[in-house]
Amino acid sequence: MTDTAAKPGDSIWSRDKYHLDKMNLRDLTVAYFRYPDILVYIFLTLAGAVTAVMAATHWLQLALPALVAVVIYPLAWYLLHRYVLHSQALYKSKHTAEVWARIHYAHHQDPHDLRVLFGALYTTLPTVVIVTMPVGWLLGGVAGMASAFAAGVATTLFYEFCHCIQHLRYVPKWGVLQRMKRYHLMHHFRNENYNFGITNFFWDRITGTFQPEPAAVPRSETVFNIGYTEAQKKRYPWVAELAEKQQIHVRTVADQDDISGHDDITTRAA
Repeated sequence: MTDTAAKPGDSIWSRDKYHLDKMNLRDLTVAYFRYPDILVYIFLTLAGAVTAVMAATHWLQLALPALVAVVIYPLAWYLLHRYVLHSQALYKSKHTAEVWARIHYAHHQDPHDLRVLFGALYTTLPTVVIVTMPVGWLLGGVAGMASAFAAGVATTLFYEFCHCIQHLRYVPKWGVLQRMKRYHLMHHFRNENYNFGITNFFWDRITGTFQPEPAAVPRSETVFNIGYTEAQKKRYPWVAELAEKQQIHVRTVADQDDISGHDDITTRAA
């Protein structure tokens, strides 16, 4: 980790440069548990679990809503990732361009920057609420709603940490994590139209967007800009203006190696 010059009032996350391809597992673990949004998720998981236990009159009110929340969560994130974050709708409007730039464009431009890897709290929490609470209420009332919500936030914590591992200079010990990492790196460095799942690729397999072998598909020219091309910048300049203001490094396939096919699946890109 390297530090940039601090300014009065800056928080550590606004002045430090956290790049996962220059960090080890210990660095990541420390940074992960210092990130404000992660601390909020931990608190909400505990609060939801305590509320569920206090409100429940039967263990099924806890177990069934939590299980259903964990099962439907990957589908919700697959749909959001593929049809919202990778669509052109958000950057075409000034009102949503900044949100899109923060929660996905910046991550594809600089996949190893930890500061823009985490989902934004103001988009993630409403998603968890919408996906988990209604089904939790139907299955178990107040206890079920709290249980499903806690399970959804806990799943988010797991998802975020695995996502970090996928961009870390680290070879996971478990084969399942190694496969997750290879599939996700392909999405970022080979072709953004495949492997939309992060920790679960079931829906990619069902819908035909799963690809385990990078060499099986051509390298996409838009893998780093996810469709926000030079032509689009001229028509919708606000994302480019924002990227310049925030000093987001604009990457192209010409200046970035494809690391998705590396045998050791380490992230050697700078």
